[in-house]
Amino acid sequence: MLKFPFRHAKVDQHAWPEYLASRASQVRDPALRRFFAAYDLDPNMPIGEVPLVALDMETTGLDERRHAIVSVGLVPFSQQRIHLPRRRYWVVKPQRPLNQRSITFHRITHSEIAEAPDLDDILDELLEALAGRLVVVHFRHIERPFLDAAVKARRGEGVRFPVIDTMSLEARLHRQSRWARFKRWMGRPPESIRLHDSRLRYGLPPYQGHHALVDALATAELLQAQLATHFDPETPLYQLWH
Repeated sequence: MLKFPFRHAKVDQHAWPEYLASRASQVRDPALRRFFAAYDLDPNMPIGEVPLVALDMETTGLDERRHAIVSVGLVPFSQQRIHLPRRRYWVVKPQRPLNQRSITFHRITHSEIAEAPDLDDILDELLEALAGRLVVVHFRHIERPFLDAAVKARRGEGVRFPVIDTMSLEARLHRQSRWARFKRWMGRPPESIRLHDSRLRYGLPPYQGHHALVDALATAELLQAQLATHFDPETPLYQLWH
């Protein structure tokens, strides 16, 4: 079974429980307090026992300081099963205007967001759906900072939480392994670690991308494939989360 180079992690992955407990005692907003208090994930917990939720967002751009969330999709799952009946999807009105490039990507138009709620109106429901589950994303530098910035703007307090990043797992295999470095030294282009291309490596079917709910489902399936191929169900959580 393939082993990833976790020894190179730059942060103490055991520190999350202490941070989350501290936030639960400090935040003033009731929904945020419930969200932080619901975490009961030990860093040594086997990944096969961890409740998971795949999260994806479509945004007006890539910078949380200048762009905004347009839609949110989430799919609860575990290593063994995807709970599609409990999936959730929201289109929300961004605080910044849509631009033509973002409409081309996510295909959410001005007319669709005209009557959409603000993120604040669905935030309690969203946090409740995430609470107690480990969030799984494909590229953690979108969902986590965008949600943090959006919550700060509306509730005055941020929301940071651990995630498993399926793109990071693919990078460790196809960008950071000795074989990957040797191929780069030989002048070969690096393997794509985009969601679509990563799924194809595991024989997963292609989906139409840039829809928050579809991409959340695609991310959940990708992690299941990664775990089945490269990890033991007893792999401790701290080796996987960020």
